[in-house]
Amino acid sequence: MMKIKILSRAMYATAIALGTTLTFTACDDNEPNPMTPENLVEIAAASPNFEILTSAIQAAELEDDLSLSGPFTVFAPVDAGFEDFLTANDLTAGDLLASPDLENILTYHVLSGEVNSFDVEAGSYTALNESQFYVSEDPSGDLWINGNAKIISTDIGATNGIIHALDQVIIPPSESIAEIAVASSTAAEPEFTQLVAALTRAGLVENVSGDAMDNLTVFAPTDAAFEDLYQTLGVNGVDDIPLDQLTDVLLYHVVPARAFSQDLRQDASLPTLLEGESLTVDLANLQINESSLIPSALNIHGVNGVIHAIDQVLLPPME
Repeated sequence: MMKIKILSRAMYATAIALGTTLTFTACDDNEPNPMTPENLVEIAAASPNFEILTSAIQAAELEDDLSLSGPFTVFAPVDAGFEDFLTANDLTAGDLLASPDLENILTYHVLSGEVNSFDVEAGSYTALNESQFYVSEDPSGDLWINGNAKIISTDIGATNGIIHALDQVIIPPSESIAEIAVASSTAAEPEFTQLVAALTRAGLVENVSGDAMDNLTVFAPTDAAFEDLYQTLGVNGVDDIPLDQLTDVLLYHVVPARAFSQDLRQDASLPTLLEGESLTVDLANLQINESSLIPSALNIHGVNGVIHAIDQVLLPPME
């Protein structure tokens, strides 16, 4: 059983109440009037849905920065999203608040300028930490960031910007597709060992080791998928497959675009790095060609693109 550590993408059955409810009580002339939250920091602090976010902003000493005139657009994870993040990464709330990466994580959720919901479009955005994040629109019209965080509420206005709520925390990627695959191949429960061996033999590791300008999608066969291929071909491993054939097979798994699962459309044709050859999307059956996408291992985000695990090796058409 493959085990790849990614964030939960659980869909919430009910809408999360956002914004601030103000209660005014009678007071005499000597009592101070209650203050209405105005800026982004104050609105987040007044909402019961952003308690962890508020604590994180305080711990990272970003209160003053996010209280400036801006304007800013904050994609704000709700508390349930932070709790999923802590569980997925085996952290406590204290670990998160003490993390040296906290400021980088928080500023990855912030854009300079005000972007209303009707202006949010599919594509890349540069966050305050100067890293890119990627918005996708799924077939139902919902918007997602980096394939794992859904925008669940929009246009919470502040004097210095606007808040859109997310159901998950987003993290700037720090490894390339090649580095992610290698790390997985040497994990306690390894995966992609055969893919790494195949890329190494074909001299294609560099092709999936680039930066954010590359924008690749790799449909990555599991080790079990490669074992099935070896049995079909009657070979013992990647070293027994003719090099030209192996290279073509690997190039056939790479699309020169950053396509998260939400970007895929029924019957779409995806060009590959194998010249003249494309893959076909079957969303109804969650397949790429005849191979099934593995729901628990979609949208593995790297600096240079995204990985989707599949359960069969894709073979290009025979000439």
